[in-house]
Amino acid sequence: MNRINQLLSSNRRNILSIYFCAGTPTLDGTADVIKALEKNGVSMVEIGIPFSDPMADGIVIQQAATQALHNGMSLKLLFEQLQHIRRDVRIPLVLMGYLNPIMKYGFERFCRQCAACGIDGVIIPDLPFKDYQEEYRPVAEQHDVKIIMLITPETSDDRVREIDRNTGGFIYMVSSAATTGAQKDFDTQKQDYFRRIEDMKLKNPLMVGFGISNKATFDAACKHASGAIIGSRFVTLLDEEKEPEKAIRKLIDGIRN
Repeated sequence: MNRINQLLSSNRRNILSIYFCAGTPTLDGTADVIKALEKNGVSMVEIGIPFSDPMADGIVIQQAATQALHNGMSLKLLFEQLQHIRRDVRIPLVLMGYLNPIMKYGFERFCRQCAACGIDGVIIPDLPFKDYQEEYRPVAEQHDVKIIMLITPETSDDRVREIDRNTGGFIYMVSSAATTGAQKDFDTQKQDYFRRIEDMKLKNPLMVGFGISNKATFDAACKHASGAIIGSRFVTLLDEEKEPEKAIRKLIDGIRN
């Protein structure tokens, strides 16, 4: 069974997934960040593929992507760095990247390399659902790579159910239609959206992302989903602390206490 399904089929709650951009804070430290996250209790890791035009990301992740590209990170190098990651890491690993570099690399080759490295899922924010269904789904399923789709408050119930029927792993419930970035709390409108999707009783588990940075936002997300994905806050701490151990311990302290 795919590791994402193993994790989320256990009916666990308060699952913490962390995003960071490969190649930051140092070019060769990607595997070290992943190992530090697992060691400190993170349940799933989302590894960002740096891209020059990350349209769904706010300034913090944009800057991290720019730094990673300046450091020399590429998709080819990332797969080389992850070649032996499964010798040390057991938790689910998800790649997050935009369609342009993946298509340049070759989608079938990309999925084959994901499988070879032990990557469990992929998030491609600018991949249209129709194109996924018609062109990419058979290749991804052949390699048991879950293509994780995003929904927003503007996604219709019919489209949510269609995505739920035709994807696996989990559904990424974006907290708002805005770009990524830390928030202090979620307003009533956002929490009503979380509740609406939860009440649909979808077959796929839900993970909430975008804007989660503290105990209030983490708890609000986990109230209506299996867990939460934290990106910008961890990327900021990683840049400040430079050491992944210190960064993740500081983040966990902030969402638990």
